[in-house]
Amino acid sequence: MEYSLIGFACLLVMIFLRIPLAVAMGSVGVVGFAMVQLHVFENPRGWDAALKMIPQVAFDTGLSYGLSVVPLFILMGNFITESGLSEKLYRASNAFLGHLKGGLALATVLACGFFSAVCGSSMATSATMSKVAMPSMRKYKYSDSLATGSIAAGGTLGILIPPSVILVIYGILTETDIGKLFMAGILPGLLGILLYMAAVWATVKRKPEAGPAGPKSTRRERIDAFLGIWSVAALFTIVMGGIYAGFFTPTEAAGIGATGAFLIALFKRKLTFASTYKILVNTAKTTSMLFFLVIGAVMFSNFVNIAGLPDELRDWVLSMNASPIMVILALILVYLLLGTVLESLSMILLTVPIFYPMMQAMGFDLIWFGILVVVVTEISLITPPVGLNVFVLKAVVPDVSLKTIFKGVTPFWIADIIRLLLIASIPAISLLLPNMAG
Repeated sequence: MEYSLIGFACLLVMIFLRIPLAVAMGSVGVVGFAMVQLHVFENPRGWDAALKMIPQVAFDTGLSYGLSVVPLFILMGNFITESGLSEKLYRASNAFLGHLKGGLALATVLACGFFSAVCGSSMATSATMSKVAMPSMRKYKYSDSLATGSIAAGGTLGILIPPSVILVIYGILTETDIGKLFMAGILPGLLGILLYMAAVWATVKRKPEAGPAGPKSTRRERIDAFLGIWSVAALFTIVMGGIYAGFFTPTEAAGIGATGAFLIALFKRKLTFASTYKILVNTAKTTSMLFFLVIGAVMFSNFVNIAGLPDELRDWVLSMNASPIMVILALILVYLLLGTVLESLSMILLTVPIFYPMMQAMGFDLIWFGILVVVVTEISLITPPVGLNVFVLKAVVPDVSLKTIFKGVTPFWIADIIRLLLIASIPAISLLLPNMAG
């Protein structure tokens, strides 16, 4: 176990030195694997085994059928973004909610939730929706804290509401059914939207001038706004409904989604040769980055597994006879603390290979645990000092201070804590749809 602890210490040092996470995890994994082979198993060919692990892991990861959904869903999100969906989603949400106090912030949260359903990226959701929603909220004199807070918090839904790249990676790391993980993310995602809306209501209730009401849309305007998003709503229904009904696998659904998104963008005349080339290049870059991270994470996971850390941690927890709720609360606390210094994907890649064997041995459902972990990492996206969504928003609206944005996300952070406790104490919120699907 001491090799694992030394490896973790080295990894944290490399992360704080701003060495790319994939390089840090891969380097520690290879060196640690070799050291354990040499000194624990007394294998004189320890370095040969460690170095051979690099091409083997890269080959296996590149040919992983489960990971093939990643580029397809990323491509789907890029085509949908190019089709101008973000503006139409915001317009539709605003048509039904904009006349209420805080209505534009409510519309922003709802639009973020819908955009997440076809994007799968929290940073892309925050960056895209800030360009759409921020001008409208400033036009109606919304406070900068409420405006930026609703965008940053709404963007976090991108890693939970399916299709979610984070859930795909969790499923690969734990060998959990990705289709059921997608189903499990729907109700917690909807709960998140409702609680974020409650946070907006509480903010304007306490400070009405922060979110004045806008003009009420006519029935014709509402119908037109809804007709602008029906194609994407139908695409999401086909993709998720097909997975839920068992008509096709997540990989097949991703292929159908990418094709449908391409056709939507094409029929809306949003695609040119230049924009299509840009979409394909961006998809390849994002996919390469994620695969590089997964390769590094697998090598690091191989090291900690052969060093015996997950098994020793599991045996130690079981020997304590601690109640399951205490174990869950302890893990939540660990994730909340890690969230102040690490971003979401780093937390997933570093911790899941270590914690999930312990959770499995204690009889916890790994689908429920996956949703719990993702919700905790959502919180890390808006908590200081890292708060990745906050910094993405700051880059888009540089005239708003970080202090103002962090102040604005505070009610939403509290709402996230409430949702986290509900999901932890009522597993049915996550498991209802997967169980119904059998």
